[in-house]
Amino acid sequence: MKSLTLLKKYFGFESFRPLQEEIIKTVIDKKDCLVLMPTGGGKSLCYQIPALLSDGITVVISPLIALMKDQVDALRLNGISAAFLNSSLDKSSQDSLMEEMKENKIKLIYIAPERLSGGLTTFISFLKTLNVSLFAIDEAHCISHWGHDFRPDYLLLSKLKENFPDVPIIALTATADMLTRKDISEKLHLKNPQLFISSFNRSNIRYIIEEKVDHVTKILEFVNSHKDESGIIYCLSRNNTEELSEKLLDNGFNAAAYHAGLNPDIRNRRQEQFKRDEIKIIVATIAFGMGIDKSNVRYVIHSSVPKNIEGYYQETGRAGRDGLPAQALLFYSSNDFLKLKSFVSVEGNPEQTKIMLKKLNQMADFCSSYSCRREFLLNYFDEKFSAPCGNCDICLGSVSSPSFDGTIIAQKALSAIVRLKERFGIAYTINFLKGSDSKKMYEEHRFLPTFGKGSEFSVDEWRNYFRQLIDQRIVEQHGEFSILRITEKGRDVLYKDLKVMLKEFKDKKIVKNERKDRYALNTDSDTYNHELFEELRQLRLRIAQADNLPSYIIFPDSTLVELATFFPMNKTDLQHISGFGQIKIGKYGDEFLSVIISFCREKKLESKISEKIKLHSPRVVRIQNSKNSSDTKTESFEFFKKGMTVPEIATQRKLNENTVTDHLIYFILTGDINVLKFISKEKLETVNKAVDEHGDLKLSLLKEKLGDKFTYTEIKAVLNYRNRKK
Repeated sequence: MKSLTLLKKYFGFESFRPLQEEIIKTVIDKKDCLVLMPTGGGKSLCYQIPALLSDGITVVISPLIALMKDQVDALRLNGISAAFLNSSLDKSSQDSLMEEMKENKIKLIYIAPERLSGGLTTFISFLKTLNVSLFAIDEAHCISHWGHDFRPDYLLLSKLKENFPDVPIIALTATADMLTRKDISEKLHLKNPQLFISSFNRSNIRYIIEEKVDHVTKILEFVNSHKDESGIIYCLSRNNTEELSEKLLDNGFNAAAYHAGLNPDIRNRRQEQFKRDEIKIIVATIAFGMGIDKSNVRYVIHSSVPKNIEGYYQETGRAGRDGLPAQALLFYSSNDFLKLKSFVSVEGNPEQTKIMLKKLNQMADFCSSYSCRREFLLNYFDEKFSAPCGNCDICLGSVSSPSFDGTIIAQKALSAIVRLKERFGIAYTINFLKGSDSKKMYEEHRFLPTFGKGSEFSVDEWRNYFRQLIDQRIVEQHGEFSILRITEKGRDVLYKDLKVMLKEFKDKKIVKNERKDRYALNTDSDTYNHELFEELRQLRLRIAQADNLPSYIIFPDSTLVELATFFPMNKTDLQHISGFGQIKIGKYGDEFLSVIISFCREKKLESKISEKIKLHSPRVVRIQNSKNSSDTKTESFEFFKKGMTVPEIATQRKLNENTVTDHLIYFILTGDINVLKFISKEKLETVNKAVDEHGDLKLSLLKEKLGDKFTYTEIKAVLNYRNRKK
């Protein structure tokens, strides 16, 4: 297929991701479509490939100048004629570019939505003189009042269909609920649009949510466990960004603040420094990062709660765009929700205010939930997913202790609030329950029946229990001083004995150790050579500096991981590495090969490129009917049938024993080798039970669950056996 040829030639990928090919076909057939695909899911290719297949020019509407520049730089690096037309260009440059567009020298032109404002007639008229083949509208949720990031300039796009009735429109977004999808379609006047919804599951991101207690210390701990990695920390206010970035700098971290109050030159410089890894941590308000294509962001931290789940999902999606492990850490408090209630209110629009408050409440439910974070997120976006996911704080089992019947504790707390006539906050109420002799305690309160009735618990324990009561909507906080009040549900607990389940309190030292465990990412050190990866990363940095580009535009980290895994030895081998299209092989191939070949000679390592080739080869599927194939797995299998052991086959074929074992395990999947050749019946049953209980976890997580008595080989054998049965 021609589109697949272009994918390989220009972008260096062997195959399309789910839905990409169907979307491309729809666009080529000149049909409108609405695409929902997660950040890093490959939305851009859905219009870039059709642009290359068409005779005309593709107009891409994009919200930020930084996004345009990144995408244009990446396209040009791949040998594609692309450009952006925005306010960063002077009049002469704009005129020159428009001449190039008239002469059909540009395949993709990126513009901002405001390009259609003011001089609307003039620019529309200019576009009408061109052969426009497609309009691609990125971040399409910005056109909707119900979307989480409404931008008035996007409403100008409603004119496109009126002026170009026969030109297809592809609207793309990472987040849009049912109401927003409908709004996008209506405002753009799409004609019977086909809706494509990719999976929202970003399996490489670990979701962690914690109460906002001593959160700055926790952030410092987290960042310390991710030294030399890029991260974004989101704050609620400009002052918060300044304070936190100063704290990070004082502790030796390479950080900078970013917010709308800064001089535009400072903002632009810091954004560029972050993109080029000169600044490792950006502490920003939520405007930062929209459309930033930086693929090697390893974590996103929310020091305060986002206004809705759509915003949270999109912001966390800026981590791990390269598909490698990443983390999303969120801190929440009831005070955050109180502040946000006033922010989400839309003056003069009670209907929209109601929707925004509902979204905020859903965010609160997400934070306080004790169910799988991924399941909650995906179900919110109408995608079915069953826990456990194996990669969130809940499923990793480190979020809290087991539940217990806390009805009596809850009733003591509620009784204290009632006795104090709902006029005090948490700190005073805890002192009251503990029978404090503090001078700040009102004398008349010492004689109330509930005074001192909670002395068996420490201040930290009571604070934890009050937090849970607030999260369960049994108690709520009001006003500037967060006064405690009882809800209707709370009255049922106090007067009707409604049962309350609480989580056991944990000592701070235990919680701190657990944080360290889950702040550390699971990385399989055996999957790629870290030493070679670092050498390649330094080479990439030198090339990027010489070309005056961010490193990730040269190659994402995932490409370097493949190089450090499969050790390609020539330019033919490089064709099988993701990200190496024809242009990049010609431009950078020799430099990267030189480093790899030198490293492998020194370390006496052999190329594993044959394993990468078979990973994408259709012949792998046909192995069941083609035992005489020259496939490397089949060669190992033929020796195995002759009675040779794994060490003997490895010696004969000059391969690693683990490689030979993996070859043979494959034939459990085809039914040619009995699984019991690699694992005992008793162990098979144990692994089966573990998979049934925990679901399709990563191999390393399953190994962790099963313990040292089980080898990776045994577990992989059982997984292939189960897939064979399916």
